[in-house]
Amino acid sequence: MEQLSFKIAQMEGPLDLILQLIRQHKLDIYDIEISKLLEQYMDYIQQWQETDMEIASEFLEMASRLVYIKSISLLPKHEELEEKLKSELTGQLIEYTLCKQVAQLLHATWQGDQLFCRSPQELPQEAYQGKHRKKELLEAYLSAIGKRQDVKPNQQIFEPLVARRVVSVSSRITLILNRLYRCPKVPFLSLFEEQKDRAEIVATFLAVLELVKNKRVTISDDGRTVRMNETIYEIDESV
Repeated sequence: MEQLSFKIAQMEGPLDLILQLIRQHKLDIYDIEISKLLEQYMDYIQQWQETDMEIASEFLEMASRLVYIKSISLLPKHEELEEKLKSELTGQLIEYTLCKQVAQLLHATWQGDQLFCRSPQELPQEAYQGKHRKKELLEAYLSAIGKRQDVKPNQQIFEPLVARRVVSVSSRITLILNRLYRCPKVPFLSLFEEQKDRAEIVATFLAVLELVKNKRVTISDDGRTVRMNETIYEIDESV
């Protein structure tokens, strides 16, 4: 929830009031007379109370702070603490003054929701003197839109790709298991002897890897033989 802010006598906070008192009574901000400042500050607080104005807690907090600094100044052997408290107050006032100055500067340069555009400019009256044939203009237009009329599909390139036979890995797995069912141990390279093209070779090799991964077959350490593990599998006799 957004915190409510109170403005009393055109002042947004106690620092505004202290700065106003410093200007009115020509006090030195770098060596503030706490007693005189506290007296004037409490006069304002009393006036507001007499007019039944609601005083924000931050004003009362600053009043207690000034009273504390004054009480410290009356005690013996507390000069260092007094100077420290006065320096903190002075630094806070100087920083607040700088922030207000920057805020005023930003407010002066803020343009709000106004829209700006450049005033119309005169264009140079220079006509293009070049001459071109109609074909050149057409080629330039087609090049600009990224199209060419002479582009046709190359049948020699796409036909082998479309007509190429697809060999599934699952069909190769079934063939390998059928062979190992009849002969539990076969040479590794013999699995590729009857392959007709690259697609069948790749599918067969992937099938062997899949069987090894699922621990259905085992390849010897030298990579020369493939052996079926001692597990009974259902074989598709129709393959």
